[in-house]
Amino acid sequence: MVYAHGMWLDADGRKMGKTLGNVIEVDVLHEHFQVDAVRYFVLREMVFGQDGKFGYENLIDRATADLSKGLGNLTARTLSMISKYRDGRIPDGHISEERYIHARRAGIDPDGGDIVSVVEHARDEFLRRFDNFEFSQALEVLWTVIARIDKMISDAKPWVLVKDDEQVQTLNAVLYRSAETLRWLSVMLHPVMPEAAAKIHRQLGLGGAVDAIDPASLVWGGLAAGTAIGESEAVFPQIDKAKVMSEIKDSSQPSVDSSQPEPEAVPTGSQSTVDEQPTTNDEQFITIDDFLKVELRVGEIKVAERIPKADKLLRFEIDLGEEQPRQILAGLAEYYDPEKLIGRKVVVVANLKPRKMRGLESQGMICAASLEDNSGPDPSLATFIEDVEVGARLK
Repeated sequence: MVYAHGMWLDADGRKMGKTLGNVIEVDVLHEHFQVDAVRYFVLREMVFGQDGKFGYENLIDRATADLSKGLGNLTARTLSMISKYRDGRIPDGHISEERYIHARRAGIDPDGGDIVSVVEHARDEFLRRFDNFEFSQALEVLWTVIARIDKMISDAKPWVLVKDDEQVQTLNAVLYRSAETLRWLSVMLHPVMPEAAAKIHRQLGLGGAVDAIDPASLVWGGLAAGTAIGESEAVFPQIDKAKVMSEIKDSSQPSVDSSQPEPEAVPTGSQSTVDEQPTTNDEQFITIDDFLKVELRVGEIKVAERIPKADKLLRFEIDLGEEQPRQILAGLAEYYDPEKLIGRKVVVVANLKPRKMRGLESQGMICAASLEDNSGPDPSLATFIEDVEVGARLK
C-alpha cells in the first residue's frame, strides 16, 4: 500500500488554491525559514495520515515556542554555563555519597536515576511511535524531556550553586545531565532536523556523523567528562514575526477571492445598506500581530527590597527560568511590603526595552491591575491560582 499524508489546508481549514490565493510558496519558505523548522512543523503540527493546517503564522509560532525557546534555548543555556562555569569542558556528573545531602537541598536526585529513567523511557516511546508513523506524538514525547531538563536547571539554579563551594558536585551533575540529554536528543532528532541535530552534536564537542548512531543503542554516560565543547552557535535563531509576516505580505500578489459574491449594485437615489452600519475606528484596536510582540512570562520573585531615597520604587530580582534572575524596578513601594512578595509568581513583560531608574537598570515590567482614574483599590499584582511553571509564556 501507499501510506500518505492527508490534505494540506490553510490556517483557516480551507483547501489551498490559486483562486483563493492561500497557497504556500516554496520560495517564501526557503527565504524566511530554516528547512529544519519546516520539517519539524509538518511532522509535529500535522498528524500523519490526516488533513493538517499550514500557515506562515502557525509555522512561526511553533518554531518560536518549540525550537527557539525550547530546544534552542536549552542548548544555548547549557553550553553557555559549561563555558562560563567549567572552562568549556564537560564536567564529571558523579555525586559522591558525602555530598548527597547538598544535592538534595538543591532539589537534585543524587544518583541521577530519575533523569536516566525519564530519558530512556522517552527514547523507547519515541522509537515505537516513529515506527508506527506517529511522528507528532513521537516528537511530543521528546519535548516533555526538554521541559523536564529546563525545569531541573531552573529549580537547581546553577548561577547560585556556583557561588557555594559545597555544591561543586551538584553543579557538575546538573550541567552533565543537561549536556548528556542533548546528546541523546541530537541522535533521536536527526531524522527530523538533520542540520540542527548535527550542529548540537558538534557543539557538544563530539566528532563523527550523528546519523551513524542507532538511537536504540544509546547508553547513558556516553558523553565523556573533560570533553571540550565546540564553538557555540544559535541552533534556532529567534524569528521576528512582525517583520517576516510583513515581508511575506509585501511579496505576495493580490488575488481575487472568487468564493465571495460580488456586491449588489445600489440604485441611484437609494442609500446603501452598508452606509447604515455603524462605522468603527480601527485606531482603537490592535491586531494579533501587535499583541504577539508582547512576551508575557511567569516569573517568581526571589528578592524584593526598597530603594534608598526612592519612596515609590521597589527593586526585584525575578526568576524567569533564565540563566540569571532579572532585575526589575516597579512603583509598588506604597502598596506592598517587599518581604511579603518574595516567592510570589507574577506576570512579567519579558521583552520590554531595558531602562535606567535611580541609576539601576530595569529589565522588564511586572503586570498589575488598577483603574485608570485611580478611583479603585490599590494596584493588584497579576498572579496565578494554579501552580504554573516559572518561565512559561502566556499566550
